Amino acid sequence: MRDSKYLFPDEKHLLARFWRSGSGFWRGQSGWMAWLLVVLLVGTIILQLLTQYRLNFWNRDFFDAIERKDAPGLWQQALRLLPIGTASLTLAIISVWGRMTMQRKWRHWLSNHLYDHWLERDHVTQLKFMSGEHQAPEYRIAEDARVATDLPIDLLLGLLSSVLVAATFISVLWKVGGHIVIEALGTRIVIPGYLVIAVILYSGLMTAAMMLIARHLTRIIEDNKRTEAELRSVGTHLREARENILDSNVQQDGRRAIGAALDAVISVWRTYCWQLMRMTVVTHMSALLTPLIALLLCTPKYIDGTITLGEVVQAAAAFVVVQGAFGWITDSYARIAEWAASANRVASLLLALDQIDEQASSSVLQGLRRSASGKTETKLQ
Repeated sequence: MRDSKYLFPDEKHLLARFWRSGSGFWRGQSGWMAWLLVVLLVGTIILQLLTQYRLNFWNRDFFDAIERKDAPGLWQQALRLLPIGTASLTLAIISVWGRMTMQRKWRHWLSNHLYDHWLERDHVTQLKFMSGEHQAPEYRIAEDARVATDLPIDLLLGLLSSVLVAATFISVLWKVGGHIVIEALGTRIVIPGYLVIAVILYSGLMTAAMMLIARHLTRIIEDNKRTEAELRSVGTHLREARENILDSNVQQDGRRAIGAALDAVISVWRTYCWQLMRMTVVTHMSALLTPLIALLLCTPKYIDGTITLGEVVQAAAAFVVVQGAFGWITDSYARIAEWAASANRVASLLLALDQIDEQASSSVLQGLRRSASGKTETKLQ
């Protein structure tokens, strides 16, 4: 029976339970393929970084040729762009194949694991008597397991790429931007690597704003998934229970039940919409302001002749790239919350199934103890 005093596990416990099962994909028979795909994807990220680095210097050379009005130089740079573009396109195609192949194989493995665990030893019947948040298990396996295996791969690859990009292009910003001299109230202040300092401060501000605005997003997504699953469940039970029943009162009760479930979905969806609108303010403002801020920061050095037009474009492009890398949390926050919500729902199902197995093991152990106790009493008699 359900325990009214059941305490729901915290998110840390839920995510740990999810990874305890989900990490099995990298072990056993599927492990060699999983690690081979990891090597392929990491290698692709490194090659894409080298291509992006080369393209950054191509921007400098191209715009320097424009500044010099060097027509032959422009044609030369146009020809150099062909192999860079070809390499970038090839690596992008390989990356998509490797990423989606890993997602497909991990989902296949985890779904089979969950179906086996759910369908074995009459777990389907016993699950309704367990305490916890595990409603609509078929929906959790079909939908939440997909999200819980798709998004981690996208997010981790994005994080790795962001770290490597930031480390690489910070050196470009430091070298091209150099230092800036500010004179105010008779004081001369020299700021070394001012573009690096500016991009770190700007990215930190955007990240803090996003984390403040979206701090409740995981809970909202969980509520959205829960109400959607309940609406499907009510509809399914209504169809199964009301087929061939013509009693108008019964039909009206069912209509009220599914209407209430639909109202709950719409209410949560409205909250979700407002949350995403607030987050869009941060992401859209960042996308609009970042290139402008980069150009404004470089303009004084271009005006005094310290750097060329090509170096302005190179530094501005590097600024945007580094800000994008530092803004990984800002750009990925909604997807992180969506993954956490789905992983929590899968983990809740796993914990309920664990509870069934624990109770079964406890019952068997108690039976053995009673049997042993009965034999002991018989011998004493």
